[in-house]
Amino acid sequence: MTKYSGKRAGVVLPGCGISDGAEIHEAVLTLLTLDRAKAEIICISLDSPQYHVINHATEQEVPGESRSMLVEGARIARGNIKEMQKISADDLDVLIFPGGLGAIKNLCDFAFKGSDCTVNQETERLIREMHNAGKPVGFICIAPVIAAKVLGEYHPLLTTGSYSDVAKSIEDMGGKHITCTVDEIAVDEKNKIVSTPAYMLGPSIADIATGIEKLSWKILELS
Repeated sequence: MTKYSGKRAGVVLPGCGISDGAEIHEAVLTLLTLDRAKAEIICISLDSPQYHVINHATEQEVPGESRSMLVEGARIARGNIKEMQKISADDLDVLIFPGGLGAIKNLCDFAFKGSDCTVNQETERLIREMHNAGKPVGFICIAPVIAAKVLGEYHPLLTTGSYSDVAKSIEDMGGKHITCTVDEIAVDEKNKIVSTPAYMLGPSIADIATGIEKLSWKILELS
């Protein structure tokens, strides 16, 4: 047992796969670390269609195909997944968003509109509830753009690795971007937000593991 035994940790999985859902390596490393901490893991997704479906062997869109974020996320969660619409901050102690393009195609439309994006209503609701309750939220890889859009008025400290067009967009939305290496985390103690670059820098699963482990433990520590 650890001091985090029983902590309720939400992990958001908006699909399954880097190009149209949750990045699988990032999601599994998050789940592994939380499980080692003996946290109670609550996988969460939207009961809504993905923006589109990508053939990950060819990286081409599959015309006419539609998949549910919830059903696809359940692949990673081994079927144990809950609808975000039925989850509130009262149900969680911490919340983590792995990366993958589903974060910026399904949870928001940053992939298409940049800093002019809008965030899915349920996603914004849950993040704001967590923030208002003083409960920590983690954002991995590209997911920090969601934090910048939802909580920009609080000027959260965030990282996507090195300074880039994405980093500039984070600052345009009100965040403050911090340069980090792949094995580092950016910690905003005031807002209880932690982020790490993961596959924004990569290049391999071994490289991203350390940062994701640090983020997961720090999120639990802040709870």
